[in-house]
Amino acid sequence: MAATKENEQIAKGDLIKNRIEIRDLTKNYGDLCAVNNMNLSVGNEIFGILGPNGSGKTTTILMLTTLLAPSLGTAEICGYDIQRFPRAVRESLSYVPQDMAVDVRLTGRENVLMFAELYGVRNPAEKTEKVLQVLELSDRADEFAKVYSGGMRRRLELAQALVHDPKVLFLDEPTVGLDVAARKKIWEHIRSLKSNGMSIFVTTHYMDEADRYCDRVAIMDKGVIKAVDSPTNLKALISQDVVTISIFGQYSPIHVPGVKFAKAESDELIFYAEHGDFALPLIKDAFTEQGIQVLSMSVRRPSLDDVFLHLVGTTEDTSPFNLSRFRNVTGRRG
Repeated sequence: MAATKENEQIAKGDLIKNRIEIRDLTKNYGDLCAVNNMNLSVGNEIFGILGPNGSGKTTTILMLTTLLAPSLGTAEICGYDIQRFPRAVRESLSYVPQDMAVDVRLTGRENVLMFAELYGVRNPAEKTEKVLQVLELSDRADEFAKVYSGGMRRRLELAQALVHDPKVLFLDEPTVGLDVAARKKIWEHIRSLKSNGMSIFVTTHYMDEADRYCDRVAIMDKGVIKAVDSPTNLKALISQDVVTISIFGQYSPIHVPGVKFAKAESDELIFYAEHGDFALPLIKDAFTEQGIQVLSMSVRRPSLDDVFLHLVGTTEDTSPFNLSRFRNVTGRRG
């Protein structure tokens, strides 16, 4: 009877090629609720989760990839329940963590071939060559990974993750620490994977990347999903214009009809205004009346950064210093 149910589940998984279905997923650590009653449905898209440190993003990925057991609720990856059929789940996905997992003592080719053999891929050498070509690493494949740049190592990790043809790909901060050119190259590859039918579930701190590349975005804080929608629709949550002011002198509150102070950011002041162009001279006059010199002013439409701060607010990272991670990161930079 149990074998029959498992066969039915596997047949279901064959039909649901690339979907992630999350139902009431919860993770508690004692009195701390890291992920609270999450419900999401993700298909053939690039789905991004944004949130401050400690919001539950990585915990979510660890549960979905069967590396961490949920406290309550469940999820299905390609039709397979993460708790009842963890092996089938792992065979359907790949996970690239934030901390790089490349063995620098091996060549690029050897790194990928090792993963192909671990996954039991048929014709591992042939498949290794294919993914190296896709990730534009063929010409450097026989060099040791220790001489690769950060962007090349990240592409090598993608090659490792793709060597067994997963239907779902989880990426935790895929471009952290990379320069602009390397970040763009990584996202080009991610978009090509999506266009070929893969579902991409990604966390990122880079709001501009989420805005530009994600089909939908979830904003998460303290284990709770605050909003889920396309970047365009999320930005529409803030109907006002964003006014940025740089002043010389000490800021004290001003009162202008239709204008609301949002935050101080570096040496700039951010306001929300119903009609930004109309509000600019009124704001300048209000500062002038206080004897404060206005150095510059600008107005723009809201960004995903603004939506994030609107929903989450300013969150200070109070997590303990991780010495082991610090050593790993500094070692990779050497």
